[in-house]
Amino acid sequence: MILCHMLLKYINHSGFVIKGEGFALLFDYYKDTPDRYVHEHFLQFPGQLYILASHAHPDHFNPEVLEWHAQREDLRYIFSRDIRRKMRHSPVEAIFLRKGEDWEDPILKIKAFGSTDAGVSFLVETGGMRIFHAGDLNCWHWDEESSPGEIRQAEHAWQQELDAIVREVPALDLALFPIDPRLGKNYMRGAQEFVDKIKVRHFAPMHSWEQYDKANAFRPYVEGRGGKFIPIHQPGEITEII
Repeated sequence: MILCHMLLKYINHSGFVIKGEGFALLFDYYKDTPDRYVHEHFLQFPGQLYILASHAHPDHFNPEVLEWHAQREDLRYIFSRDIRRKMRHSPVEAIFLRKGEDWEDPILKIKAFGSTDAGVSFLVETGGMRIFHAGDLNCWHWDEESSPGEIRQAEHAWQQELDAIVREVPALDLALFPIDPRLGKNYMRGAQEFVDKIKVRHFAPMHSWEQYDKANAFRPYVEGRGGKFIPIHQPGEITEII
């Protein structure tokens, strides 16, 4: 299958827009770019628009996205099941996914994988490409602060979720994955194990709390495994994915 051409736009934190032929996706909207790219451009795109949110934490799901339905009635919302509680009084319809569930239409197919925090992670297949947005899936433990028992528990949960993905997803065209310097000296560990077990063609860091230099330090590890690293320096950056 011939892979399609896409554009990846970094919005903020774990938020990205992916634009393809006749469609665009917005992942984990938290806040807009300084030039209001989402409001001024994404919502004006011709074609089908999708809003995905991996879980209800406020740095991944901004309820403002529900207000956009008044502007674009054709918006399709695909959310983690835990967001349903945030929408009890909203007239907007959404698709809610739990781990292991999937949804598809003529443009794309989405499968929800697990998380080691809240909600889910997303595998999106479209135009011959496989895109993975990790949400809050990571090896979450602080070596300097966690007890040995907490570390073992965090590592066990992480390995279970990673192994479940590896069984179904041996390779990805694009991975959007947390590299969070708050984790301390081993803050890259989850990302390292992810690209060790899954062949990733393009990798972009996220969830780095604007510590972009530390997130971009992962570049040699990705390139050492034959992948292309997409550095992030500020909101609004755009990269071609071919």
